[in-house]
Amino acid sequence: MKNIITKIGVLIAMATAVTVSSCKKLLYEEPKDAPYEQTFWQSSRDVRSAIAGNYAMMRSAITFKNNRYFMYGDAIAKNYFTIQYSGDGLEGIQGGDFTFQYNINTLANYTLYYKSIAMSNLILKKVNAMSDAQLSAEDDPAQFRNSAIGQAYFLRALSYFMMVRVWGDVPLVTESYEDPINAPQLPRSSKSDVMKLIENDCHKAINLLSWNYANTGDAKVTANKGSVYALLAHLYLWRATMSDVSVDAPNLTDVNNADTTINTLISKGGYALTDTANYKNTFIGRSSEGIFEINISENTLEGSNSSIGSYFLNENYIKGYGNNPRFYTTPLYLNNHFETTTDIRYKKGFDLANPDKPMSIKYSNVTYRNPGQKLDPYLSNNIIIFRLGDMKLLKAEIALYKKDAATAIGIINDFRKRNDPNPVLIPAGSSVDQVMDEYAYERGKEMYLEGHLFYDLLRTRRYGLIVDWLTESRFRREGFYWPVDPALFRNNPLLKQTPYWLGKV
Repeated sequence: MKNIITKIGVLIAMATAVTVSSCKKLLYEEPKDAPYEQTFWQSSRDVRSAIAGNYAMMRSAITFKNNRYFMYGDAIAKNYFTIQYSGDGLEGIQGGDFTFQYNINTLANYTLYYKSIAMSNLILKKVNAMSDAQLSAEDDPAQFRNSAIGQAYFLRALSYFMMVRVWGDVPLVTESYEDPINAPQLPRSSKSDVMKLIENDCHKAINLLSWNYANTGDAKVTANKGSVYALLAHLYLWRATMSDVSVDAPNLTDVNNADTTINTLISKGGYALTDTANYKNTFIGRSSEGIFEINISENTLEGSNSSIGSYFLNENYIKGYGNNPRFYTTPLYLNNHFETTTDIRYKKGFDLANPDKPMSIKYSNVTYRNPGQKLDPYLSNNIIIFRLGDMKLLKAEIALYKKDAATAIGIINDFRKRNDPNPVLIPAGSSVDQVMDEYAYERGKEMYLEGHLFYDLLRTRRYGLIVDWLTESRFRREGFYWPVDPALFRNNPLLKQTPYWLGKV
């Protein structure tokens, strides 16, 4: 696929030149001067560099151009936060129009995900072929090989999962081509085939990875069994509810699989909810609650000066930012979601100094690289992809799909008691539909600005509570999927436009 896979030499160069230094042993490698085929893939150090490049590519794919992970998962839901006009048309997505040229060229283009997938495929091919002698610097070459391959499977699965939720059908690339320039052009594969690959990759990764980390510096920001179980749980629930949007009844086989997966994760993962007194520590990263995170830490000089959080903050939080941030929390969101102002997620998550344009301060761990003069500010908040609170709340969703309102009420009320000294609880005897509404609002409180909320509303069919542009008719026609950038068609005539957007892009 000419428009997707870049030259192997370029991928290797990126893998070795980029340091995603979330740990000293796995992700902190010095660049090589000659990363060519004849000199690479000769040692475990080469493997570490390739893995580092893979995590770097994943980070790039989800943060590129206005933090696309959050644009897809939160911003297009509109009534969670507002994007003010700035000339690029980004705010257009909040009205359900994904056709602004800037958005087509950036958010509608999936190339960066395929760069990560190409690196995963390369690692799978090359590391499998390496001998124990080549990995002899490791205490246990077989375990090291398994870990490298397991992480490649996880990152490939995660890339495809992110894409299948955004575009539905996407091309499936599972081979590493020696001559990628002449690699076969591929059409979009059905979302059912994509989700089957994700499931298979997850099972392979689970068999290769362990619950623990050989190096404490790897914790949370590289994949282990827990990371894979969390991804698999989300996959099962997405597949259970989104494989056929002409119906609302979930596939209970997938629902039960999600239930079993989360039970295993909770019982064996060793995770613990963060004490509410340290609420914001969860979003700095590497808390007891974190399952898998993208490293954005100034501890390794990898903070961000363009993270999602910085778009909400004003001069009081970041010197030089002025008093009119481009993003602000919609007052309607706060009014509809928080019954009391004593909820810790309300008190510590928002600044209401300007009640018309509240600020989300969930991500506000600011570090100045020139602290004396407060210059060169960076946010040091990891991107939390999966965490324990997410998994525990999904148990309520599972119960509701099984028509067990009582169990769901107990889970949701536990969250309210935990976070609020004066909780408004769901009364016993509430119907499944009533509790599902409450569940959607509880997810909106707990998972605000974590890249999940739009997908939650689609799965639970509660999009009507929040997303005014998504009518039932548009939902049934899968009008929530994104178009594909027409630039991707130029070298691949087999690609087709997303059905809803035919004639509109």
